[in-house]
Amino acid sequence: MRVPSFWSRRLMLVITSLLLTSCQPLTLPIDRSHTSLNQDSRIQSVIVHYTQIDDVQSLEELTRPESRVSAHYLLSREERDGQPIVYALVPESQRAWHAGISHWQGAQALNASSIGIEIVNLGYADTDAQLPLTERHWQAYTPAQIRTLALLLQQLVDRYQLPPTRLLGHSDVATGRKVDPGPRFPWQQLHAQYGLGAWPDEARVSALLAMPGPMPSISEIQNLLIRYGYGLAATGILDTQTRQVVQAFQLHFRPARYDGTPDRETVARLQALLEKYPPGN
Repeated sequence: MRVPSFWSRRLMLVITSLLLTSCQPLTLPIDRSHTSLNQDSRIQSVIVHYTQIDDVQSLEELTRPESRVSAHYLLSREERDGQPIVYALVPESQRAWHAGISHWQGAQALNASSIGIEIVNLGYADTDAQLPLTERHWQAYTPAQIRTLALLLQQLVDRYQLPPTRLLGHSDVATGRKVDPGPRFPWQQLHAQYGLGAWPDEARVSALLAMPGPMPSISEIQNLLIRYGYGLAATGILDTQTRQVVQAFQLHFRPARYDGTPDRETVARLQALLEKYPPGN
């Protein structure tokens, strides 16, 4: 047997070393000693939904790939040890597929910038689907659901420093297409009891209602809605889109009447909100 020479052995070692080195991943040195202050959170809003199906179906629908829908959190109706279950389905750092075609305060496609929360609630009965919204029978949320939701919302608002006008319903950002979380969702209670979300000052609403003068024009009302954040074209005509946006506003801020008609109280509530939460603040 022929013994490899010294140089042959040396060459084999060099080739082996090169082969091993080529298999190792390259490391890129990154200097993290400087941080830019020109940044903010990806999360700009929280959007609340209802599932319109029960607990078991909701969990299945929000996790199976074929559904093409998801949310960061699912809040059950059923209770465990006296409290609804909060399922974390999508990490907050990831985009969940919950808002769809959406618009708020000039931003669109809000999945990329929002946290989605689905609450197990049947909405309205299937037999009511062809009735006007004002004639449908809506399921109430349970007190335990609202208490649990408030705790979750407080954490999210604190973590992302969200302004009150960025706590929204699906109906706010997808007007005419979605009506959840519906007229029985307690926006006023969340604001009064937990300091969450926006709500007009009731004394200011009453004062505005007492002022004499004509109703603002449709064009003026459209511009007020746009200023607050709704996606709408200021056509000056009380068209279908305008009625849908007015109805979305009423579902949130005037659940005693949500027929899409812009009456004095609806306008007063809108004006009081804009005074309390000026756009850009």
